[in-house]
Amino acid sequence: MSRSIGYGSSPLLTSATPVWRSKFIVAGLALAFMGLAGRAAYVQVFGNEFFQRQGEVRFARTLELPPNRGRVLDRNGLILATSVVAQSIWAIPQDVDLKHPKLAEAAKLLDMPVAELKRRLSTEKTFVWVKRQLDEPVALQLKALDIKGLHLRKEYKRQYPEGEAAAHVVGFTNVEDVGQEGVELAFNRQLSGKPGSRRVIKDRLGRVIEDVRDAIPPSDGQDLQLSIDSKIQFFAYQKLRDAVAEHKAQGGSVVVLDAHSGEVLALANYPSYNPNLRRNLTGEQLRNRALTDSFEPGSTVKPFIAALALDKGLVQPETPIQTAPGRLQMGGFTISDVHPYGVLTVNQVIQKSSNVGTVKIAMQMQPRDMWEAYAQAGFGQKPQLPFPGAVSGRLRAHKTWRPIEQATMSYGYGVSASLFQIAQAYTVFARDGHMVPVTLMKTDQPAQGVRVFSDKNALAVRKMLELAAGPGGTGQRAQTVGYSVGGKSGTARKQEGKGYAAKKYRSFFVGLAPVEAPRIIVAVMVDEPSNGVIYGGAVAAPVFSETVQQTLRLLGVQPDMGVKPQIVAEAVEESV
Repeated sequence: MSRSIGYGSSPLLTSATPVWRSKFIVAGLALAFMGLAGRAAYVQVFGNEFFQRQGEVRFARTLELPPNRGRVLDRNGLILATSVVAQSIWAIPQDVDLKHPKLAEAAKLLDMPVAELKRRLSTEKTFVWVKRQLDEPVALQLKALDIKGLHLRKEYKRQYPEGEAAAHVVGFTNVEDVGQEGVELAFNRQLSGKPGSRRVIKDRLGRVIEDVRDAIPPSDGQDLQLSIDSKIQFFAYQKLRDAVAEHKAQGGSVVVLDAHSGEVLALANYPSYNPNLRRNLTGEQLRNRALTDSFEPGSTVKPFIAALALDKGLVQPETPIQTAPGRLQMGGFTISDVHPYGVLTVNQVIQKSSNVGTVKIAMQMQPRDMWEAYAQAGFGQKPQLPFPGAVSGRLRAHKTWRPIEQATMSYGYGVSASLFQIAQAYTVFARDGHMVPVTLMKTDQPAQGVRVFSDKNALAVRKMLELAAGPGGTGQRAQTVGYSVGGKSGTARKQEGKGYAAKKYRSFFVGLAPVEAPRIIVAVMVDEPSNGVIYGGAVAAPVFSETVQQTLRLLGVQPDMGVKPQIVAEAVEESV
């Protein structure tokens, strides 16, 4: 028998539902939808720029497109520095499986131990450089391993075909392609160019999904053509290196200038370095000695005293000077010659490099006259070259000179200069009394100099320099087959503390060729020769001789002497 249930009589169903409850629920739902609509409007319309920017921060990237750095060329268009394509390896460490079977092969290609590769990849960073500037073939082999998380990026790597010979001129760049030394540093802005850019969207694996806008192409750097002749540069470096080794010296420098244009044809230093392999470099290797080292130039300044005395009308080339007994007392000091010469003409004072004779000529002048002559020849002034670290040397104000200081300055003590300054100063004799400005850039125009001495007296001193480099002179070993030469040797004690070292010297030879119409000036310095020979006429003059002959031949200068051996076996000792 069925039992009927009266649902209509249930007190829950018969109770009246409050109207506000239903309205509250509907209002709540409406407010929720309105909030969602408002949020959508804010995201899509009002705050759209902010959210797009936040998205770009996470996924959009601006890729820099590196420019191709300009080349550095020598005067004949031969390459001294150029850029080649190289690949750099970077990684997302979280994506790399450190147990990958090909990781050992990758480490071998990267030229590093497997443990070192794993150490670099064991980091919380999202980006890490694994190795920069790999050669293209190696990078392609690495890519073929298909190791997840390792990626390639195209860059440029600098190469220097002339290696050690031109290192101090050209310099080098760092891994970011920024100049660090030499021309690479001095002209970094012109060589660098302007990078381009590419705006892209990347996924979390670093893969480019799409371009956001058109790429801006890079603007490549300018090429630079230097005045350097790479053949002369290499030959000068080679002869300097051999001389340093032969005389067991600490180092040395050679400077070759074109007397017509003021161009620097060669600037070599030893020790040097290979700019293509720059591991464990020392300051000794990096130092551009010809420009950064200043020292007392010794007897190489004596021709300036002779020229000034001639200009002042104090002497003539044949004026006799009494140098006996080879010593001169002044202010408690003794000025000596290596040998007692007796009476010497002014010509012979320079030929024999007599300290006593030079002092007797100099002491007829006012200190101001000497100071002005030295200053006009460039002493005490920084050379107008763009190289960083070029020194100005030291030339004290003439008002502070004591008589003994005026005397010692006449033969190269108490004043300091770089080898480059001395080489430039000798343009005064090569260009008939005019001081010529120098340049590192190739030019076809003859340089306009500033007059220091008269034409007549500059020529007279040039004849003295020819005597000094000839029979009976201190620089006989400077003579060259086929070409007349003139020059002055020098040997100066090295300063040590407040005095001078007993057995440490610098040996010099500075000269010009051919004598009648000089085309080049060559300056050589060898630092601390220690193999039994110290004089500039024996140590530096042979380097001068070989460099002059090779340079004039390469420049196409016709011999002005009969082609017969002119080299003398022995060099006369000069005063120090």
